Amino acid sequence: MFTMRLHCLLLGSLLMTAPLMTTAALADEPRGRLVAQAEAQLDVVPDRATLSARLWERTPAVAQHEEETDSHALREARDRLEERAATLIRALEEAGVERDDISAGSLAVQPEYVSPRRSDGDQELLVRTRLERPFQVRVDDLERLPRLLDALTEAGVNAMDGITYDLTDRDAATDEALVMALEKASRKAELMARTMNVTLGSVVNISETRSPIYVPRMMAMSADARESAGQVDYSPGTIVIEAGVSVSWEIEN
Repeated sequence: MFTMRLHCLLLGSLLMTAPLMTTAALADEPRGRLVAQAEAQLDVVPDRATLSARLWERTPAVAQHEEETDSHALREARDRLEERAATLIRALEEAGVERDDISAGSLAVQPEYVSPRRSDGDQELLVRTRLERPFQVRVDDLERLPRLLDALTEAGVNAMDGITYDLTDRDAATDEALVMALEKASRKAELMARTMNVTLGSVVNISETRSPIYVPRMMAMSADARESAGQVDYSPGTIVIEAGVSVSWEIEN
């Protein structure tokens, strides 16, 4: 009799526990997920530019077998170069450029080989030394570009290497592109959920599929700055920043 009662109690306990186990098992089942990927493109107009130019001087060409350059000629070429560099900096300052916005690069010294044709038709290889100094000018007001380019050409730069257009705040632009991609992914997910008659739950994963990268826009210029100054188009155009994301949500029903 006692044994029969014990069996009944155990059976009843199992029957009461079964619904709880079923509920817990259902709760542990993984929910469905909805994944939305999106890419966004942001067009930005640069608000800063950098002008790049070079000055150089050369020593007289001598026969190649005279390998050692005349120290006097080298010193004279360097003095001429430094004098022209000082004139260039003064011209830029007179045009309204702050001294801190002018960057003078290191002096570069390299040999150059030339082969002038003599009257007898023979060619003799000659060598000379070229001393070069690069300059960069940062411009925060793009409307001043024509005037500053005139100042560079009037100062007699040997080469105008071009203009690099940039942004004062790159991080803000790349952040905006990323936000645009995230918002687009959210709109896509809501559209898919409505169409499929499901309810979105919590976001469970966010990842970048394309990191937003800002690359300054380069505009090349003619090597002969004097001839090209009046023909340059100073419009900075736009720079494209692309961003991509992948976001997944739980599906509640």
